[in-house]
Amino acid sequence: MNARPNLYLTPDLNISDVVFDNPQILLLLEHFNIYVPLQEKTIRDICMANDVIPEVFLTIANLYNQNSYTSPVHFTFRELHSILRFLKNSHVYYSEEMYPAIRSIIKQMYELNNQAEMELVEKFFTDYYSEVTEHLHYEDEIAFPYMKSLHEHIMLQKPFDEPVSYSVHEYKDHHNDIEEKLNDLKNLLVKYLPGKNDQKLRRRLFNSLIELEYDLNIHGKIEEMILIPLVEEMEQYLKKLR
Repeated sequence: MNARPNLYLTPDLNISDVVFDNPQILLLLEHFNIYVPLQEKTIRDICMANDVIPEVFLTIANLYNQNSYTSPVHFTFRELHSILRFLKNSHVYYSEEMYPAIRSIIKQMYELNNQAEMELVEKFFTDYYSEVTEHLHYEDEIAFPYMKSLHEHIMLQKPFDEPVSYSVHEYKDHHNDIEEKLNDLKNLLVKYLPGKNDQKLRRRLFNSLIELEYDLNIHGKIEEMILIPLVEEMEQYLKKLR
């Protein structure tokens, strides 16, 4: 993307300068319910004004800036809500913005090229979108509420009164890399799909898929490297209260 490689973000950096260096940070800000204008505020300022824990913001922002995740901080239970806010808002971005936009471009391409190959593209994306929707619904309706319940019990220092039939291990098993299937569609667009008068649409579709893939990849890293280890720690903590 447009990020300056390995520019490691720190709390005192001007957030507007960070956005100019990497426009994708605007999307990150939206996922945290932070909106422009940003004025001359630092990252620390913007976090404090919007009830976002700076350590969470910086860890995720550095992923957006193409820095490897090296676990620079030990996340505590209080960070859970900031992490879940980010992830839930990213779900809204996928379902209400990115996927409808991609589907619209595919429909326009189909109108120009009403052929079997375009039917394949449309079916592939429809199947893919159904899988993504099921995955996001599972997180929003089952996994995330469970995690919030863990947090509430910890804040109250209250053990679960009865055995819990769900654990983060089920979330691990259910969690898959939904972005991987995008590669097949990108290959089809660039290498194999015949077309006529659709190059502008094809370019728009390809760029949209790249943008989606970029965000999904970070989304997956947050879940796998930050959220799951934190929830595992929460589960172990509550076991000790029994």
